[in-house]
Amino acid sequence: MTRSALLTVLFISLVIPALAWAHGGKGDVVDVRILSDSQGEFPRYRTYPDVRQEGKFFYMEAVKGQKYSVQVINKSDRRIGVVVAVDGRNIIDGKKSDLKRTEQMYIIGPYEANTFEGWRTGMDRTNRFYFTEQSDSYAEKVFADASAMGTIALAVYKEKLSEIVPYSGKSSRMKDVPAGGASCPPGASGSADRSELKKNEQAGTGFGETTYSPAYIVHFDPEDKMAEKIVLKYEWRSELCKKGIIPCGPKNRFWPNHYEFAPIPKDFRG
Repeated sequence: MTRSALLTVLFISLVIPALAWAHGGKGDVVDVRILSDSQGEFPRYRTYPDVRQEGKFFYMEAVKGQKYSVQVINKSDRRIGVVVAVDGRNIIDGKKSDLKRTEQMYIIGPYEANTFEGWRTGMDRTNRFYFTEQSDSYAEKVFADASAMGTIALAVYKEKLSEIVPYSGKSSRMKDVPAGGASCPPGASGSADRSELKKNEQAGTGFGETTYSPAYIVHFDPEDKMAEKIVLKYEWRSELCKKGIIPCGPKNRFWPNHYEFAPIPKDFRG
């Protein structure tokens, strides 16, 4: 009885690569990928918080100075609204986010995908996301807010069936977004400085270069209940090593880097 309980705890506490996690089940509405401008998709590692919370949680490595985008793929046959918060701030209006249905959100059509490259600062422009120190992050510099630093969080809301509205085009669609969007802070920079990280500074997302990104407003009536929640905690490689999320340094022959089991001999007949 005791042995069975210990094995259950072991498997629940595992942190595994996201690619090995099978999609399916309740809430499997979207796929989310964090894309580097030069290195493809950032690898993710599934984890489970100590306190039970709704949603899917992942760790991922932040690379200082690297520009990134958030790609969301709608796997359902209905329009969805997606609230995206980086470092706890809504990426459309910059306001503090609780991932609620009343917030500004992007709309994605059935089986479509959209890629969000940065903070929206107008109906035709965004300012790029890039990994940087907390002190240089948009949330810290502009709002003095470190309450959700180092996170990329998404809440997905399905459209109420009685309010389906035709849509067209591939540009980003937003729900009730003011034309001005978030204000542009003076002196913000997307520098790719790869100097040594400041001591004890956790990773954050900066406010980078301006890019052309057309969008338009559509009517969207979200369901009352969230359909899916995804949270990614990005940290520097050194922090992921300390937490044992990724294998680092020399191997210890008494402490394997991955959860493994003793191999069965080829001639075993038991």
